Amino acid sequence: MKYLYYPGCSLEASAGEYDRSSRALLTAMGAEITELEDWSCCGASAAEAQSRLLALALPARNLAIAEKMGGTHDLVVPCSACYLNLRKVAEKIGREPELLMALNTVLSADGLHLSGGVRVRHLLDVLANDLGAQALGAKIARPLKGLTIAPYYGCQCLRPYRVFDDPEAPRTMSPLITAAGAAVHPWQMGARCCSASLMTTKPEVGLPLVASILKAAHGADAIATVCPMCQMNLEAFQSKASRFAAEDLAISVLYLPQLLGLAMGLSESELGLGFNLALTPGFREKLAA
Repeated sequence: MKYLYYPGCSLEASAGEYDRSSRALLTAMGAEITELEDWSCCGASAAEAQSRLLALALPARNLAIAEKMGGTHDLVVPCSACYLNLRKVAEKIGREPELLMALNTVLSADGLHLSGGVRVRHLLDVLANDLGAQALGAKIARPLKGLTIAPYYGCQCLRPYRVFDDPEAPRTMSPLITAAGAAVHPWQMGARCCSASLMTTKPEVGLPLVASILKAAHGADAIATVCPMCQMNLEAFQSKASRFAAEDLAISVLYLPQLLGLAMGLSESELGLGFNLALTPGFREKLAA
């Protein structure tokens, strides 16, 4: 299977381990990925506040490059915020011809043209539905026996576009975790919002949300995420959340490709495990058992 790959800014900075483990896992699963040439920022959450056209033109530029490179290639996107921005433009240009015309006017300055021929896919969608739990199970070299994992999806890969999973009761991660030999933590928090950047701009809103997710993960050995913002909120603010909740909420947090890669026998270096901020001694001991 061949995919174009859009890493986005986070995966080249704070979420470098997500980029490393995603590439390693996809390659080990037999997928052929080609990084998008000359890609640029998708605008994240900042562009919308400055200009609606800019917020749409930035993802449109990346989609136009993907069209130029492959036309009908699927574009796989690990970052949920990037996925949402790219998906939004792909959805809008199919319904709003005037918007497509306006975007192409902007893109023409860069010698690009957008027609709508690229399919935007979240990494989880590709892992769950193209590569699949059965194929993953056949490649497991180091089953994660004895580990219980809480699958955390966050908002942006699920909502508002209902594409590959139930936005309120997602389940695509569970078969993958089970195929890796681990148990799935039973909880209802997988699709809850982690507050995204409100954790830094309005901590009085974000901290209770992060604390409630970490608290609900009690009994699991680790949380598995598919979003750089979710990963950062759940691992970097555990001390603050513990003080807020007046209890120890420490728990290991890994990106899903890291977890699955470990089960496939990929090295910690290949998966960037040394960059994680929250890996508990208890998790390490069970992993080594």
